Amino acid sequence: MNFRISKRVFYGALAAVSRAIAANSPLPWLTGIKIDVKENEIYLTGSDSDISIQRVLKKEGNDFVMDIRETGSIVIEAKYILEIVRKIDADEIELEVVDGLLTKISGHSAEFNINGMKASEYPSIDFSKPSKQFEIDADVLLKIITQTGFATSDKETRPVLTGVNFKCDGSKLECVATDSYRLAKKTVILSGENHFNITIPAKSLGEVAKTIEREGKVLICVSDKKAQFWIDSTVIQTRLIDGLYPETGRLIPTEFLYELTLDARDMLNAIDRASFIKSEGISIIKLSASSNEIIISSKSQEVGSSMEKLDVIQYTGKPLEISFSGRYVFDAIRVLAGSVVKIEFSGEMKPFVIRNVDDDSILQLILPVRTYS
Repeated sequence: MNFRISKRVFYGALAAVSRAIAANSPLPWLTGIKIDVKENEIYLTGSDSDISIQRVLKKEGNDFVMDIRETGSIVIEAKYILEIVRKIDADEIELEVVDGLLTKISGHSAEFNINGMKASEYPSIDFSKPSKQFEIDADVLLKIITQTGFATSDKETRPVLTGVNFKCDGSKLECVATDSYRLAKKTVILSGENHFNITIPAKSLGEVAKTIEREGKVLICVSDKKAQFWIDSTVIQTRLIDGLYPETGRLIPTEFLYELTLDARDMLNAIDRASFIKSEGISIIKLSASSNEIIISSKSQEVGSSMEKLDVIQYTGKPLEISFSGRYVFDAIRVLAGSVVKIEFSGEMKPFVIRNVDDDSILQLILPVRTYS
């Protein structure tokens, strides 16, 4: 195996696939990047067995230097090859397997010799495309991930809640995340029809978000075992989370007795200012609403209290007092990415809904907490 390639392109590809690699994998081969050199293409693969990332480098036009002199395959530990390529002060890198598994990496006046691993012993990863496929705009997929992924659970006691549920029935795609205390739901209309109900790990979706670099289309392929995201020359493949996702539709109220519309930035700033006052490490915010004024307050016996009046665009309903996690509401409003938000309440101890008044495709639901005295 022997090839010469642009350092910038090679390092960018190595960094992209290395994100799938777990540093403490019990399988030595999964700490490495598999480099598979064909006649006209170089395949780079990284995996931790749950998520796999593969990028294909092709010589197209004069965009970058890529000169393949000899085909072959090798696996090199990710942390070593990344560090070597990053530190070589040259525009082009040459990589050659010189003796068995000994690999020479050189550029300009620097040369490194590092021991690789047999590519034949690297776990077999099936990147074949499942039959259920649809295309989605990259910016829409990015919104799905950022507006739902944060609401997943970080506890493994209920594994299915550590992922985002993608449910499609016809052309309507519903993406839902919940940790039992809050819920995020994003609805997207697709151009074609599909039928599936899968749960994708939030960690894998995070890697998809990092890989989306520009506008365009993303091809998503799903089966009952895996999901693939084809982004330009990169494919991200992830296992799915087993188990039935809870029926969350019944948790969302359909009738509201109180409705508050206000500036999103004002609400975020008020919560941020009040959140330093914590009780047992948690910031509990109290909202007091009436037709005359809206007050955001917080109180702790150990620290003290805060109170702030907010300008209101509109409020309908009787006077209301409700308490909630400051972080949960802050996160929900932030990802809505709107200048004005509408908060709808059904009662003091019932879940409430936060919406972007200009985008009805996204909904955030928060469970209140018991009001302090």
